[in-house]
Amino acid sequence: MNTTKTEHNIAENERKIILQALDTLKTIAPLECAIEPVHGLPDQGYDYLVKGRVFGIDFTWCVEVKKRLTKAGELQALLNKEKVEHPLLLATEYVPPEAATRLHEAGIQFIDTFGNAFIHHQPLFIFVKGNKPVRPENFITTARVFKGVGLKVLFALLCRPELVDMPYRDLAGMTKVALGTVKNTMTELIQKGFILDMGKRGKKLVNKEKLFERWTEAYPENLKPKILMGRFRGEGNWWKDIQLDPAIAQWGGEVAAAKLTGYLKPETITLYADKNRLADIVIENKLKKDPQGNVEILERFWQGDHGLDEGETVHPFIIYADLVAIGDQRTMETARMIYERHIEGYFRQN
Repeated sequence: MNTTKTEHNIAENERKIILQALDTLKTIAPLECAIEPVHGLPDQGYDYLVKGRVFGIDFTWCVEVKKRLTKAGELQALLNKEKVEHPLLLATEYVPPEAATRLHEAGIQFIDTFGNAFIHHQPLFIFVKGNKPVRPENFITTARVFKGVGLKVLFALLCRPELVDMPYRDLAGMTKVALGTVKNTMTELIQKGFILDMGKRGKKLVNKEKLFERWTEAYPENLKPKILMGRFRGEGNWWKDIQLDPAIAQWGGEVAAAKLTGYLKPETITLYADKNRLADIVIENKLKKDPQGNVEILERFWQGDHGLDEGETVHPFIIYADLVAIGDQRTMETARMIYERHIEGYFRQN
């Protein structure tokens, strides 16, 4: 398999986005610039350096490229904004008006290929939103690996990167997915540069932070609906005084976040439970079936040997994804806290 060619194609696609976005920006401001790739640096929080000159003043931007902008991507840009050595610039194909407003309010500079932009970098101040692509559906594409139950495999690898060298048949048994799914998932991860195949030296999971971002985007749309066992409604704050047995169920979403941070007042109650204990949980807590209820109970899709059923809350990866999927101001702020306290350090490990 020619992974070098695949990685080259990915880099070229990113380069086309930033070049086209910069060319569009040049129709608004008289800037001269050149781009420098920095893909060899791990966890730097950006993909390119752009160095240039405008109105006689030199500038340097750290540019993060995203083909498709999501709320998870916005939050990741906000986190990266604080750690890069030069002002961060987000470059993407298209920024919808509501996303442009959020980025502007968060102080995240951006450019897209249709002329939408926010630049607040002396002597420039530019804010343009509302330019739309002719066929916006072209920009809503998801790679196959992020569409189905292969997301269970990705979760296992993110939690335990050493599993990347496990025989595919064993990994299929551990994640309870078909062997063919594991093979296809691993092949595509290699093609997309998330797994480095070193031949006799084995495999290594790389670009974990970006892989986690992609998993966060895909999980609520492509896996979570498949594991939803039902929506319910309970009496008052029924959940506050419950002592969960982690072998049976664990808190996710807002309740889990509130327990970890002490910051959030939960509005949606999320439980991850064993499928064969659903009836017990419903009866014991006097929950009533309600398609519009604020209680969601989902099937745990990971196995006990992941070491993930030892506490009353699920893994921070899932809590974070649950919060980002809700996507309002209070949950996004809490998601940021979860990331900084419980997730970021993981990506600093080798």
